[in-house]
Amino acid sequence: MKTFKLILSVLVAATVTRAESLDLDELFQEINDTVLTNLDVSNIDEAKLRDLSRELQKEFHGEHAVELAPIREAATALLPLMDEDVAAWVRTVIETPKLELPLPALPPPRLILPQPVWPPRPRQANWPADARVYVRQLKPIFVAEGVPAELVWLAEVESGFQPQARSRAGAAGLFQLMPETAELMGLNLRPVDDRLVPVKSGRAAAQYLKYLHDKFGDWALALAAYNSGEGRVRRLLEQYRASRFDEIADRLPPETQVYVPKVEATILRREGVALSELSPVLRARE
Repeated sequence: MKTFKLILSVLVAATVTRAESLDLDELFQEINDTVLTNLDVSNIDEAKLRDLSRELQKEFHGEHAVELAPIREAATALLPLMDEDVAAWVRTVIETPKLELPLPALPPPRLILPQPVWPPRPRQANWPADARVYVRQLKPIFVAEGVPAELVWLAEVESGFQPQARSRAGAAGLFQLMPETAELMGLNLRPVDDRLVPVKSGRAAAQYLKYLHDKFGDWALALAAYNSGEGRVRRLLEQYRASRFDEIADRLPPETQVYVPKVEATILRREGVALSELSPVLRARE
């Protein structure tokens, strides 16, 4: 009886391990060659064994080994009845179907750095040719007159740092002072025009800017008055009850509307400071 169970388990286990239909003659021959030759099967009727094999084969209609799980369990239960050699021959492993879908590959994370919000550091490489000399000379003068040193860059907008520059309207020098303004600030026009002397012109321009800022309390308005006239800016502020440049900008001459932003952009580019960040400084002699 033990031998019969052994043969039956071999037949069942071998059948379970195959997903397709079996050739019974081939299977029986395989059993005969590998198992029966090593066992005492004198009391086994081979014809009955063949009938049993055919009967079992009728039960295996599925196409996949997974569908034969119940029969495989029966074969596994019979394995302990066999010796190690036979058991190793019929033992098999059926992998559990993987129903989980693979996760999509994600790109590597990127480190996003915040963009700087501060103005770029000023560079001297692209300064006008004469700016290095005059900026160094004029900054102490502007500070001594109570004006932020950064406003020396007004000379780049007015004359490109050319001391001998003159305009058709009569302005002259680094800061393009008109004759009336120059005389008001104590400069001589004859026999030598002091407006063409960088230090004298710079001091007069600083004094005039300080005067305009004291009057209007704002550097943008002071620059608008420097370009278009003190009286015009004052009248517009009174007429529209305004206190800021942007409140009267569209009423100013087109040249002045462009002039003030241009000066601010120049100072921001050269010094990294906006007009709103400038403030009067105490005069050194005070």
